Amino acid sequence: MPNDKNHHAGKRAADFLKPAAPLLPADREDSQLTLALKKYLKPSDIEQVWEAYRFGDAAHQGQIRKSGEPYITHPVSVALILAGLHLDTPTIIAALLHDVVEDTGITKEEVSEKFGTQVAELVDGLSKLDKIEFQSATEAQAENFRKMLLAMSQDVRVILVKLADRLHNMQTLDVMKPDKRRRIARETLEIYAPIANRLGLNEIYQELEDLSFKNHYPMRYEVLSKAILAARGNRKEVVGKILDAIKGRLAEMKIEADVSGREKHLYSIYKKMTGKTIAFSQIFDIYGFRLIVKDLPSCYAVLGVLHGLYKPIPGKFKDYIAIPKANGYQSLHTTLFGPFGTPIEIQIRSQEMHNIADAGVAAHWLYKTTDADFTAMQQQTHQWLQRLLDIQSESADSLEFLEHLKVDLFPDEVYVFTPKGKILALSKGATAVDFAYAVHTDIGNRCVAVKINQELAPLRSELRNGDHVEIITAAHAHPNPAWLNYVVSGKARAHIRHFLKSMQSTESAHLGERMLNQALRALHTDASKIDESQWQKLLRDYGAKNKEEILTDIGLGKRLNVMVAHQLIAMGEEHGERHAKHPNKPLGTITIRGSEGMAVQFAQCCRPIPGDPILGFINKDRGLVIHTHDCPSIRKFRVDPDKWLDVEWDPQGNRLFKVNLKIAAANKPGMLATIASAIADANSNIDNISMEESDNSTYTNILFTVQVQDRVHLADLMRRLRKIPDVVRMNRTKGTGAEQRAQ
Repeated sequence: MPNDKNHHAGKRAADFLKPAAPLLPADREDSQLTLALKKYLKPSDIEQVWEAYRFGDAAHQGQIRKSGEPYITHPVSVALILAGLHLDTPTIIAALLHDVVEDTGITKEEVSEKFGTQVAELVDGLSKLDKIEFQSATEAQAENFRKMLLAMSQDVRVILVKLADRLHNMQTLDVMKPDKRRRIARETLEIYAPIANRLGLNEIYQELEDLSFKNHYPMRYEVLSKAILAARGNRKEVVGKILDAIKGRLAEMKIEADVSGREKHLYSIYKKMTGKTIAFSQIFDIYGFRLIVKDLPSCYAVLGVLHGLYKPIPGKFKDYIAIPKANGYQSLHTTLFGPFGTPIEIQIRSQEMHNIADAGVAAHWLYKTTDADFTAMQQQTHQWLQRLLDIQSESADSLEFLEHLKVDLFPDEVYVFTPKGKILALSKGATAVDFAYAVHTDIGNRCVAVKINQELAPLRSELRNGDHVEIITAAHAHPNPAWLNYVVSGKARAHIRHFLKSMQSTESAHLGERMLNQALRALHTDASKIDESQWQKLLRDYGAKNKEEILTDIGLGKRLNVMVAHQLIAMGEEHGERHAKHPNKPLGTITIRGSEGMAVQFAQCCRPIPGDPILGFINKDRGLVIHTHDCPSIRKFRVDPDKWLDVEWDPQGNRLFKVNLKIAAANKPGMLATIASAIADANSNIDNISMEESDNSTYTNILFTVQVQDRVHLADLMRRLRKIPDVVRMNRTKGTGAEQRAQ
């Protein structure tokens, strides 16, 4: 029998709620909580806990749970789960009081005065933000998560109490209505179970998943439970034979090990069935085997013995000892061909690794050890919490933060190496851009290329285990909006979005100022004559923070420049005079340079280039969108003339613009290379090529997107292409059907 501490670490959290002793302290000494606390706390600490119990019991007096039990049974049950993890006295007290600020008249100050600042901060971090009004229940929930996780970044015990709270609520969810049970179960699967996994709380993680599965998919849960019960009887003989063979071989080699069979938890079986689209009968590894040995060298010795006993399945070996998981988990995993060809999953770990695997970050309180493994695990946890702080600081609101958090709570990891040999754990499917942001935000913002295993590769390249990754940066580079299509980490997504929003805001403010000045000129007013008092009056009327906010709204199309100009002028005049002094005049023309960035968009439906007659349309989501005057898609916008602006090209512009060409050419070898060569000779660049599906005819249509400076450059390019004998027809197209629909 393992020692007492290890025995408790290996139990499921629900085992601490067994009815061997009364839950509530009719006789304090015989209660479950006292029995659990006596195993590791001093009598003086236990007395503090019971003082907190009396305080919480009085505060919750008269409150009843949906099950009909006194409300105090819930905080006691939460405290009992945490006592099973041997958490410290302040955490147990916070568990007993975690709902008093939220659900009773007790204040944070009263808790602080009676039990200290540490307990009060833990309780405050667990309290919902009921006093703040939110636009929706979803926003309120997201802000609650944000507050709780920020408190957790300061003190990880906040989330330990919250996970125990959620676990007990899930264990007693039967009294809720089905729709509420499904909602809570889904939330637990998406947020709480992954957090438990991320912190290495394996037992709580598995139980949260199973309980969520039971409440979200009750019929599937029941069918799968019955199937496992039936399989348990059928496979008992095979499992027993494998256990005897392993124990016998280890005895021959004089290696001591605690060998046990284990059954996969229900939800992991369900995930495997749905993930691989296979039936239950096709899953052979419902049972696995765990070997716990005395030290690290013994782990590899046992691995050699097992590979001699049963043949290993190629590609099914993972060394989480040399490269631990992000939550600190360490073990050797191998899959073997067992008797009758049955695959056998085996985990091999030392006793210390087993402690971490069960207790995770709570092992710091559970074992009070200075072991290097625990220190490394705590460092990894701290880095993850720090990443949460970075993500929240870059997120525009709580809903966006919650979205990034869900992305960041990944179940699988890919391990890659930096140029200096440091190992980084990234989420499955991570790209070179995710890696760059994982190294440092500035590296991510300025990355332009990547070398994977000493070879240049695209930034969107998906990384694999063991890749050596080196990021190449440039001083003036910046994030590309296209990165959002393939990055998978919350940190990368948050930083890219933050940069793009900041850049769009700055660019839109510059464009908005030009548009406002244009409107003021049309009203015979010089922008320099608008004084600060007029702006201040306008800011008060609009409820805006500053002048830049109004200018940004103009640039983004959220406010009309004409309206703002009229109101600014009115602020400096006597009421009723403005129409006489400033009759409406046609607006002037805005010059488009092509370098305005995201504040000015060039419509893909017509792809305007310098030299084309153009119009500007104010789109509330995209800012100023430039179309050619004959673009088919502008007809639907004509009904709103106030949103159209006269625009013209800046003759000094020197950037490249995309244009679509449709070329009919002979369908023969080398044709594409000949055309590409002619485009290069014209100092143009090919951005995209697509071809119509071949029907074995003599000619085929090729669609090019090329980059040109203006219409003169385009005309020169088209002349060169027409000189190719096998090019029979060519014309500039106004985008694809898909592009037109996108407008």
